Amino acid sequence: MSHDNPERALALSYAPQSIRAAVTALFTLDDTLAAILRSTREPLIGQMRLTWWYEALGRLDTALAPAEPVLAALQNEVLPFGISGAMLGKLTDGWEALLEPDLDADAIERFARDRGRRLFDLAATIVSVTDDRIGLAGEGWALADLAQKLTETAGRELARVRASKALDQALQGRWPSSTRALGALAVSARFDMTSAAAAPGSPRRVARLAWHRLTGY
Repeated sequence: MSHDNPERALALSYAPQSIRAAVTALFTLDDTLAAILRSTREPLIGQMRLTWWYEALGRLDTALAPAEPVLAALQNEVLPFGISGAMLGKLTDGWEALLEPDLDADAIERFARDRGRRLFDLAATIVSVTDDRIGLAGEGWALADLAQKLTETAGRELARVRASKALDQALQGRWPSSTRALGALAVSARFDMTSAAAAPGSPRRVARLAWHRLTGY
């Protein structure tokens, strides 16, 4: 799903300094959950590992984080914004959808909502902005990522079409300055859904992200 991506790091660097660590901690959690799906062939093992994270995140509300860097960063950086460990734990729902033996339209929708929309809405809480385009951008971003990873043609095409539609809607109008890290992630994902897109990190794409940072468009 997610991976080491310099373009994503560039987008996240657009977050205001005061909240950058919190937003980065959120996306590091997403990377951690993505790695479970990438490295697990057995659905039962994947389920067990996701359950471990679900429970560990929930415990952040009542106990000091263990010596695990991702959990510690979430407790220190994210929870002060009024986001609970239980809310973070619900991000595992999106990844569980990919453990379904048949990745149908319902499973793809669940993934979009419970990984993408939920993650971006949590980030929106950190930046104190209410805007439905943010959740829509999250759905599109997650589906664009999924479309690039799926080998099964029907699911890949469904994710691609749905991602493009969500991202086009999300990128209508000007984004407030505090949300442009998230907007830039949507811009990057929209590039990925364009046929013959420029490669990630190419000058054209970096210039487009910089334009979004400057203008909100």
